[in-house]
Amino acid sequence: MELLIKLLLLVLTALKTTQGSDSCNEVKHGHGHPYLHEASSFSQAEEEGFDYIIVGGGTSGCPLAATLSRNYSVLVLERGGSPYGNPNISHMQNFHIGLSDTSPSAPSQPFISTDGVINTRARVLGGGTCINAGFYTRASQRYVKTVGWDAKLVNESYPWVEQRIVHWPEVAPWQAALRDGLLEAGVAPFNGYTYNHLYGTKIGGIIFDKDGFRHTAADLLAAGNNDNLKVLLHATVERIIFERRGRRRRPTAVGVEFKDNSGKRHRALLNGGRQSEVILSAGAIGSPQLLQLSGVGPRKELKKLGIPVVIDNLHVGKGMADNPLNSIFMPTKKPVRQSLIQTVGITHPGVFIEASSGFSQSPNSIKCHHGIMSAEIGQLSTIPPGQRSLEAVQKYKREIKKNLPKEAFQGGFILEKISGPLSHGGLRLVNGDVHTPPVVTFNYFSHPEDLQRCVYGVRSIERVVQTKRFADLTVNDAYTMEALLNMSVQANVNLIPKHTNDTASVEQFCRDTVTTIWHYHGGCHIGKVVDGEYRVIGAARLRVVDGSTFNKSPGTNPQATVMMMGRYMGVKILRKRLGRAAGV
Repeated sequence: MELLIKLLLLVLTALKTTQGSDSCNEVKHGHGHPYLHEASSFSQAEEEGFDYIIVGGGTSGCPLAATLSRNYSVLVLERGGSPYGNPNISHMQNFHIGLSDTSPSAPSQPFISTDGVINTRARVLGGGTCINAGFYTRASQRYVKTVGWDAKLVNESYPWVEQRIVHWPEVAPWQAALRDGLLEAGVAPFNGYTYNHLYGTKIGGIIFDKDGFRHTAADLLAAGNNDNLKVLLHATVERIIFERRGRRRRPTAVGVEFKDNSGKRHRALLNGGRQSEVILSAGAIGSPQLLQLSGVGPRKELKKLGIPVVIDNLHVGKGMADNPLNSIFMPTKKPVRQSLIQTVGITHPGVFIEASSGFSQSPNSIKCHHGIMSAEIGQLSTIPPGQRSLEAVQKYKREIKKNLPKEAFQGGFILEKISGPLSHGGLRLVNGDVHTPPVVTFNYFSHPEDLQRCVYGVRSIERVVQTKRFADLTVNDAYTMEALLNMSVQANVNLIPKHTNDTASVEQFCRDTVTTIWHYHGGCHIGKVVDGEYRVIGAARLRVVDGSTFNKSPGTNPQATVMMMGRYMGVKILRKRLGRAAGV
């Protein structure tokens, strides 16, 4: 009888954890996480006494918290929930499901920039590492030098992340084809398997293991000290609490106000120690948004919304950019195995060539796989940006997808992305409510050099797909160009432009098919909003440690460097307080 009861409990647990999986596979359970708590459990007796309060348990916040907790008390406030037990986060084949979920409790939160490009913010412990395509590659040595980081500490901080959550991929057929096609097209040399940023073609790391199970920044919290670490889930920070101290009455961060999932307000306060700090790691949208909601930003804009001005800074929320992405779909003769990103071609003009693929081995698998460029995740790239909408995404899922021929899902994408776009925008608040998304603009291709580089990238893709390696895989004369173009419009995939020798045509293609690869950054730039140690200019005991401080997105994909940055700044802060005795 006891054995039967145990078996029944195991079955019930399995059923519970697979709810909402959209028919795609089982859950791999996480281990216990004693530092995780619901925000509603936070009591008034706990509100005082933290050495560090970190707002945002994302890509940078998790490694930062784990590092600081080795020696000091740390409270992490995360507006989302736990990634553990959610198969749409954990399993690679469910990538598009987790990213397209628009429910209030989803790990991703869609938004549309004023440019008309559908984008996503992470809303889960682990941040973007829970919903991204998983590619892991470091920033270049030049980038590290330009930012002013200590190269020795950088080279110690990357491996700290890598040994915990990064894996080498088993190269999928579509990724192998891209590797060979890039080399045949002249994107050389082949640099093999490497995390380093090197010109030519390489295979990078991934945060999926050999079973396709995702490992995220949330896993890095396990490296912390459980006695010093407390993570509150569904804790939405509304504002930073400032006091004016000292002879100059300098605004000093002393804590934050936040709401739990039931709407109850709480305060969390620093312990009063001279080196205690509030650290924003809420991301490129969340950090500048929260600074402005707390009264740090452009005086004129804040006063218009009735927000008391604490620090007048015109630069908060300004200078934001997103790396524009354009892609081409290539139908294949046979189904190709699903892959996200494993191979990259790094060119001297600052254009990166990557790839993803889905497969359709059966009618049921079509429902589960459509690759990184799925229309389900808002990549409505055959519709000009001004005509895209979340409603169109839902219509695609409800009405269009089920009527498409299997060829629309049988193939792969080749992507070109511009690094360091010169086109910039920013964000502005709509009102003083943290739950109201800010208005975001990226101004894609407003700078002519970005458009020139897109043309270069599209023509580079053309060279790759014309290689013998791709000729062996892809459909040639099985369909007419007219049929392929009709299918591309219906399936929301790109088989255009028809004439890449016409620069004007390619430029229009770039404008009409631009999408995001979720690498937006800026809004709290060094020297304008924060200083070289990431302390907010004009304030005390307040820092920003995340991608909002970047002038340019690092590497081909930023997650490696954002996680490294969390570890790096944690070690720097500890060493400043403890010297080398910090033991990190």
